[in-house]
Amino acid sequence: MEVKLGAPARDALVVGGIDPNSNLFANDINHITYLCYPSPHDFVWFQLQLLLNFTNLGRPAPPPIPRRKTMAGMLNITNVPIFRPLPPTRRATNHRVFMVKSSANTSETPLSSISAPPNFKAPKPKPFSIRPDKIIDILGASLALLFRLTTSVLVSGYSVTVVPENEIPSDQYALGFAGYKLKETSKVGPRPEKPIEIYEFEGCPFCRKVREIVAVLDLDVLYYPCPRNGPNFRAKVSQMGGKQQYPYMVDPNTGVAMYESDDIIKYLAGKYGDGKVPLSLSLGLLTTLTEGFAMIGRMGKGSLYTPSKLPPKPLDIWAYEASPFCKVVREVLVELELPHILHSCARGSPKRQEIYERVGHFQVPYLEDPNTGVQMFESAEIIDYLRATYAL
Repeated sequence: MEVKLGAPARDALVVGGIDPNSNLFANDINHITYLCYPSPHDFVWFQLQLLLNFTNLGRPAPPPIPRRKTMAGMLNITNVPIFRPLPPTRRATNHRVFMVKSSANTSETPLSSISAPPNFKAPKPKPFSIRPDKIIDILGASLALLFRLTTSVLVSGYSVTVVPENEIPSDQYALGFAGYKLKETSKVGPRPEKPIEIYEFEGCPFCRKVREIVAVLDLDVLYYPCPRNGPNFRAKVSQMGGKQQYPYMVDPNTGVAMYESDDIIKYLAGKYGDGKVPLSLSLGLLTTLTEGFAMIGRMGKGSLYTPSKLPPKPLDIWAYEASPFCKVVREVLVELELPHILHSCARGSPKRQEIYERVGHFQVPYLEDPNTGVQMFESAEIIDYLRATYAL
């Protein structure tokens, strides 16, 4: 394995360098191209080798070690190095910004009739409970908190005070305990008139970075999932931007469109925040590493397409990136390639009060499907509903 740092700026490191048309897919960002492996074994193997090379920068490269037989080997790409220097003609500053028209039409794929499963009944919300068959999934999704800490847990400018419960009106959402309640506030910036549109998928650290700033800024985003082999939105990204690279953002309020997670983060923070990017999203390679490790517990879930029916209208979901309950639901939304408007509601979000007024209770994830009229809580049951309604 070899790591080469070039002058005058750090040359990009290419993690894998596999053709996007193979069974792996790449996501390019300033200094690194990250390849999402199709099997849990390859995913963990990549993370361990990335950490090993990061901690050995500047040391002589060891002699090459034959790779174990993995899914990559079965795909006849074993000769591709884990790291190789990017050609010097490609620079991080060479970004393109496209002016495009936003469209509510999600795809030209023929639409099938959509209806809820027979005799479907939405479950009653059960706060702080986990269905037994989902315990491992929730624990795996919770691992992200060890690596990303409070990033995407709190809205920008978050503050909290403990007050007697009689100081909070009964019709106002607040977390209470032992005669006291938490009074939570935040400082959100200007709200976009139309939801930001982002093309991405779950098993990508650069996409996760953008989802985290969405939670920090408390934005509503129309997500177009782009899992591997997805028939709809990957092609759309190529048409709009000229290449399949993720994440890809379109702001229908300004006409701005761009690749590169760091550029997207800076744009959103400047346009819809105070212009400051959180430290945890500003640490370059360290941020990318921790984003990658945060996903180890889910082994690349939310990256591979499951054949499905495309809904006429995007689904609405209230959730936020740091919640493990929300995470497992979003993985399924991505796998089924279901467009959805995510109403971000991390701690301090005014949208927590909106849900409370809407249904008399706050809990996430909360799903509203305009195609069937279904409204429901409970992550495990939401997953069952999505698969029963949209999977083929």
